[in-house]
Amino acid sequence: MKTAVSIPDPVFQSAEKLAVRLGVSRSQFYARALVSLLEQHSEDDITSKLNKVYGQDGEESSLDNELVVIQSRSISREKW
Repeated sequence: MKTAVSIPDPVFQSAEKLAVRLGVSRSQFYARALVSLLEQHSEDDITSKLNKVYGQDGEESSLDNELVVIQSRSISREKW
């Protein structure tokens, strides 16, 4: 798919230099950059959801407290 975006000149120039150094086309460079950013934010979404489940986002956990205790006990007995 073709698209057009506006970016600051210094960002464009840095991207051009890096694309040349990496030996990839401009299209490949921007596609890789977007994939990397999308993957990074996908991980952020997963972390955010897990934090919400386990109550690490400042809110109370949605897990039953007894279940949390049982899970904690079972983990300490596992051999890694």
